[in-house]
Amino acid sequence: MEPRFNLFDSPTAAKVAKRFYNASLPLGESTLPKSLRELVELRVGQINGCGFCVDIHTKEAAAAGETALRLNLVAVWRHSTVFTDAERAALALAEEGTRLGDRGVSDETWAEVRKHFDDDQVGALVCLVALINAATRMNVIVHNPGGSYEPGMFADLSS
Repeated sequence: MEPRFNLFDSPTAAKVAKRFYNASLPLGESTLPKSLRELVELRVGQINGCGFCVDIHTKEAAAAGETALRLNLVAVWRHSTVFTDAERAALALAEEGTRLGDRGVSDETWAEVRKHFDDDQVGALVCLVALINAATRMNVIVHNPGGSYEPGMFADLSS
């Protein structure tokens, strides 16, 4: 697959992408573990069909210590035994927050999230799901393919 368009070739889109990346930096300062953040972003990328995001978050999760077994089972997390109750709550929030048109986030999922995460972590999860959904949509629109990402390659965007 060839990309339709390089967002960084557009001065406006490049500015937005840089600000978008910088808006996500506080999530790295939250107490949500990096591996959990990557699993959530990976699941959203899978749902939205974003090869670029799946590439990024699979590699970043592995770099954060995730095992191949857990990465391979993210797409079927409901039917696996390798995720904690807190991770399952976060993955349910990611799915329901991505598929808002289906029914939105259920009260049951929200109760599970609240049971496992404090207020700051809940806020971080909500922002994480919203930001990765926007990122996946930008990448899918322009057909940004997966396969070439190297962990940390966007670090120079933060300034």
